[in-house]
Amino acid sequence: MDTLKKLFSLEGKVVVITGGAQGIGKSVAEHIAGVGADIVILDQQAEKAQATAESIARDYNCRAIAIGVDVTKPDEVAAAIEQADAEMGKLDLLFNNAGIVIQKPVVDLTPDEWLKVINVNLNGVFFVAQAFGRYLMARNKKGAIVNTASMSGTIVNYPQAQASYNTSKAGVVQLTKSLAVEWAEKGIRVNSISPGYIFTELTSFVRQDWQDLWKELTPIKRMGKPEELAGAVIYLLSDSASFATGTDLIIDGGFTIV
Repeated sequence: MDTLKKLFSLEGKVVVITGGAQGIGKSVAEHIAGVGADIVILDQQAEKAQATAESIARDYNCRAIAIGVDVTKPDEVAAAIEQADAEMGKLDLLFNNAGIVIQKPVVDLTPDEWLKVINVNLNGVFFVAQAFGRYLMARNKKGAIVNTASMSGTIVNYPQAQASYNTSKAGVVQLTKSLAVEWAEKGIRVNSISPGYIFTELTSFVRQDWQDLWKELTPIKRMGKPEELAGAVIYLLSDSASFATGTDLIIDGGFTIV
């Protein structure tokens, strides 16, 4: 058991998590705290993020802070990274998770709606990764980043129309690979996870007939749970994945293989 703990321990690490106020980000943050890390939550929902940070600090006996930030604004992101470093003393790892979806046919999608999804899901991931990479390089530190992509970067979802989301997530997969190559010599590993249909606060409001079809099309015949992504993120952030970079780990109940 001691060997197992050592393999996947994040003890002594400070992990930055974007979109950590709720859903996948919150659940993964809790599990990361459970394996020994201190937590920094960056989220546009500042009050909800603060409540999540307080509950994590209390439940896992760790340090946890929250900073309100819009990931589409690089100056805000850079300032948040510096603030987090000042408050925590250091930063080690990043779970780059913030994202949104708009389910709307292309012919009805407005330019602002298209840009909003691309800005949060792709540009936001880029700006946060860029700021974090600069932070590590300026201090000559090694580190690891896990970006949240989606199986939607590999397949086209049905029956919902969401070209903007699919395109943004395909971009995250390719961005991950590009960063992995650029930063390998700096000792910074960059990987991504690609979840399938996960039941969260957001997907719970999707129309029931769509949810039923998603389950039917998934070989495991159900939607995933946010906590089922935590092990993958912890692995990719941990030293156990020291030879893994540029990997996109699809976690979808078998959806993309049939």
